Amino acid sequence: MQADDIEALFTRETGAYYFARWGRPIAPIVFGVTDETLAVVKGALEAVMVLSGHKMAETDPELGSNLMIFFFREWDELPQVPDLDRLIPELGPLLDKLKAADANQYRILHFDPNEAIKACFVFLRMDAELSAVPAETLALSQIVQSILLWSDTAFRTTSPLAVLGGKTILRPEISTLIRAAYDPVLPACARDPSHALRLAARIGQMQ
Repeated sequence: MQADDIEALFTRETGAYYFARWGRPIAPIVFGVTDETLAVVKGALEAVMVLSGHKMAETDPELGSNLMIFFFREWDELPQVPDLDRLIPELGPLLDKLKAADANQYRILHFDPNEAIKACFVFLRMDAELSAVPAETLALSQIVQSILLWSDTAFRTTSPLAVLGGKTILRPEISTLIRAAYDPVLPACARDPSHALRLAARIGQMQ
């Protein structure tokens, strides 16, 4: 990937460049799925962790679980989750907006004082559209989109995934970018577009 391509993936619709990666081990929990689907989500997460070199943990000392993935049928189910309104104080107004937009997914990231990702909440309303997506594809897509703070337009027209030999995989250029993004010599957060040049240089060294 060229620096311009990378910069576009982290440049928000407002024109601001904003990159962030996780600053602590990921301690996941998944709600609303069968054991079979849970294994698929866990497999996708483990694959992306191996790719990035980032670590997982049983628990997060501050939050218990810092990556929470919710599968449900209707947005009105979320207020019934104990203490969720404490983790997401704006939950009520947010749900009103999501219902009005007939949204079927939403993602919220929280950041630590160094602006690295410290928590991610993924909400998936399993309507007809999402229910038609294979579990492996849905799981991998959500994990990839949660591993970094991508631009709000990053995957609007092009998926981070591809199909090879009938199997869903991560696009090679996105895979390489994630590896580069977790290089320890790079910062956990960056707001200057020159950061994309550093990512491009790391990718060049890996090839």
